[in-house]
Amino acid sequence: MNIMRPEEYQERIQSVPPFQIHIVSYRLGDEFHCSVDNVDPGAVIARSQGSTRAEAELAALERATKRLEFSASRLST
Repeated sequence: MNIMRPEEYQERIQSVPPFQIHIVSYRLGDEFHCSVDNVDPGAVIARSQGSTRAEAELAALERATKRLEFSASRLST
């Protein structure tokens, strides 16, 4: 059995007004994985994977930004 462990783990908090997001990325084997959640309550907004960290994070952040923009527009009405 081949057990893969996350490597090159990174996490940070970033602002996407009016929300704060928590970005986690890591490498499993040859592929990078990224997940984005809102800081409070911590629900996952988007996940993605790619051959580089930048590719995985960009795809997850694009999805998360679209979803957060939709949520923000619903909050303002």
